[in-house]
Amino acid sequence: MTGLPVQPAVPAHFQTFLAFDFGLKRTGVASGNRMLRSATPQATIKAEGDARFVQVAQRIKEWQPDALVIGVPYHPDGASHENTERALKFGRQLRGRFGLQVFEVDERYSTTEAISGGAKDADAASACIILEQFLRNLP
Repeated sequence: MTGLPVQPAVPAHFQTFLAFDFGLKRTGVASGNRMLRSATPQATIKAEGDARFVQVAQRIKEWQPDALVIGVPYHPDGASHENTERALKFGRQLRGRFGLQVFEVDERYSTTEAISGGAKDADAASACIILEQFLRNLP
C-alpha cells in the first residue's frame, strides 16, 4: 500500500502549527495559523540527533503551537523509501517527546518547488510549502 495513512481530523480549536521538513543534516521549519492559512519560514535547524530536538524544543516553547506538521517524502509513484521511514520516525519522536499531535503531509516535490521558486533557504521554504498545503486542506 502506498500513500499516507488516514489522518485524524484536525480539531477546530487547533489554530497554530509548526511544520518541519526533516532532513538528516538540516530540518526546515515554518510557523503558520489556520485563520490566515499561510506559513512563515523560520530559521532552519542545522543539527542532528539530540541537538536537533533541543532546537525543536526551543521552537515549540517560542511558538506554542497547537499541533505539529511534518513532511513525509515519497517516490513520484507513491512508494515509500528510506527517508519516508526516517520522517515518520521523526514524527513519532516529536509526538513522544512533546506530547503534541503530529499531522503528516505528503511532501513530494516540496524541495523542488522551493528551489525553483528561488528560495534562499530551501529547507525553510519547503516547510512553508508543506504547512500551507496542510492549512489549505483544513475545513
